[in-house]
Amino acid sequence: MKTLLLIRSSILLGDGQSNRLADRFAASWQAANPTGRVIVRDLAEQPLPHLDLARVGAFSTPAERRTPEQQALVAQSDELIAELQGADVVALGLPLYNFGIPSTLKAYFDHVARAGITFRYTANGPEGLVTGKQVVVFTARGGLYKGQPHDTQTPFVRNFLGFLGMTEVRFVHAEGLAMGDEPRAKGLQAAEAEVDALLEPVAA
Repeated sequence: MKTLLLIRSSILLGDGQSNRLADRFAASWQAANPTGRVIVRDLAEQPLPHLDLARVGAFSTPAERRTPEQQALVAQSDELIAELQGADVVALGLPLYNFGIPSTLKAYFDHVARAGITFRYTANGPEGLVTGKQVVVFTARGGLYKGQPHDTQTPFVRNFLGFLGMTEVRFVHAEGLAMGDEPRAKGLQAAEAEVDALLEPVAA
């Protein structure tokens, strides 16, 4: 059974344009894969705790030496990693907040980046262990950032995913959403058309 992991990170929930694009893709993917499974991870509805000393200590402690309290902290991370590892396709709704990603998404990244589980260090450098995934990232921006030096979001997300082994990553950008009615409509229409065009190769 094919599995799509849908990660939504807009604080606007169903009104967030990045979430809407990701939802549009997920609905079309489900229609193309009627026996497939869609797992939704909404980071605004269910935010994850940011890393602290206790969690880092629990992650770095060997499983057989963890206290019950440490195991409880690790269990949430294990669940997120299992979702990610079990997915064939990952769809990520990604708004732009102050030139970066939502802090809830950064917390998610921190929970799934675990040495020895999702990546490892070798004599030749780091090696990602989460492989064989197709990832589509749906961004929503008020201005125009694509291909510009001030777009720090795209390279960060691409680099992080690649570090974990996910190198087949596509970005769909909806831009100009705060620049007036006409640019907003054009930006959304272009992004929606791109979503619909890329579904077939991803679903196949």
